[in-house]
Amino acid sequence: MAPSSLQPGTLYLVATPIGNLEDITLRALRVLRACDVVAAEDTRRPGQLLTHFNLRKPLLSYFRFNEARRSEDLIARLQRGETVALVTDAGSPGISDPGERIVRAALAAGCRVEPVPGPCALVAALTASGLPTDEFHFVGFLPHKSGQRRTELERLRGLPGTLVLYESPHRIPRLLGELAELLPEREVVLARELTKKFEEFLRGRPAELVAATQNRALKGEFVVLVRSC
Repeated sequence: MAPSSLQPGTLYLVATPIGNLEDITLRALRVLRACDVVAAEDTRRPGQLLTHFNLRKPLLSYFRFNEARRSEDLIARLQRGETVALVTDAGSPGISDPGERIVRAALAAGCRVEPVPGPCALVAALTASGLPTDEFHFVGFLPHKSGQRRTELERLRGLPGTLVLYESPHRIPRLLGELAELLPEREVVLARELTKKFEEFLRGRPAELVAATQNRALKGEFVVLVRSC
């Protein structure tokens, strides 16, 4: 049974809801309530989460452009015996979001790191996709430049297992066009607005999904899943 107090000098990686606030875990709430400080990529959304659950904690920004400097600050806090909860805007820290650097730094400094599992868009989309789950490859976001994207997709199409990508709504038409060219016969699943009111799964081959989405206003972050060859 988990202790009610936190262990001093520990970095807690706290997963937070990806949409539906009911997905917060009791353990996550306990850690957020008891920690000394919360580090977040963007303090606005975690701030709203803390307010919703009547929690008041100091918030520190931790994002790609201040990772090195902020990591030093957080390590110093841990070495003083403080407890730090690292969160992201939604989901699990370190999954296509900042977090990897501070984890490595904490471990190198001899500090304790403890995961507090919970919501993750990758897992939610994969399990409900209907595609094979026994082997999958998580890619995160593709590069923005066309040549790099094509090179990466050509590399990925030879891998076994289901491919899982993240993509922003305004790049979905571009991605579907690329998949229609490079992987025209693969089954593709688009998962959007996961755990929210307008959660939706669209399934079909790339060309079919191009036709299904071309006259729609696409909103919300997407998880894109591609069946293996």
